[in-house]
Amino acid sequence: MMSEPSRSPLKDKPLRLPGQSLMEERARLFEDRIETWLLLGLLFAVVAGLEWWRYFRPSPPLPWLFTLAALATLGVGFWRFWRLRPHLRQLKQGLEGEQAVGQFLERLREMGYQVLHDIPAEGFNIDHVCIGPAGVFTIETKTWSKPVRGDARVRWDGERLTVNGAVPERDPVAQAQGQARWLARLIEDSAGRKVSVQPVIVFPGWFVESSPGGQQPVWVMEPKGLPTFLRNEPRRLRDEDAKLCAFHLSRYVRSRQREH
Repeated sequence: MMSEPSRSPLKDKPLRLPGQSLMEERARLFEDRIETWLLLGLLFAVVAGLEWWRYFRPSPPLPWLFTLAALATLGVGFWRFWRLRPHLRQLKQGLEGEQAVGQFLERLREMGYQVLHDIPAEGFNIDHVCIGPAGVFTIETKTWSKPVRGDARVRWDGERLTVNGAVPERDPVAQAQGQARWLARLIEDSAGRKVSVQPVIVFPGWFVESSPGGQQPVWVMEPKGLPTFLRNEPRRLRDEDAKLCAFHLSRYVRSRQREH
């Protein structure tokens, strides 16, 4: 989004996830105990195949051919890795942002909210969903890099969103509204409840000029401001309706997981 030098908006790394040590140990075991041997086995299988070919069809060694093939393969590999580095950094930053926001949203459970993360939809996903007394909310996390120096400000007046004075190439407002409409249809179809879903966009680490609440079509804020605005909102869902919506959304997520 920015060509100038930038930095991550997150001051601290997100807290560890439940079972993260086991996930890391599982990945480490695969890499240390299995992956290397599988790659070596594949290499020797290729060499063995070539040797068997030479055994049945005697031919002189071809070192230059294999050297050129090795150099070409390594060159393509390094080139692809170099091109992917910016995208990999973006993915890492986005992942850390979603984890940090998700861990912060878990505190809303004390206020009577059900919190679900990473909801798969039709060609997209919803980062977080909160269901509770004030209604149903979709949370879209934008962990965008901040400039190293100067202003780092998001402005939202209810109609136009700018980041450091510039309009983003991809409109996060339209994205958030589309997510909210999709979730409202899903809840109505599965739970038989017609609910209004409020889209929320959070920018971790950014200074956000906005006035969420009231008649704003989309709330735009720093994630730490969400609990305050939820407390000031009127009750829109009874506890039993909130539990029903959360149950059907959870069941939908589990069914999608079984499909994949």
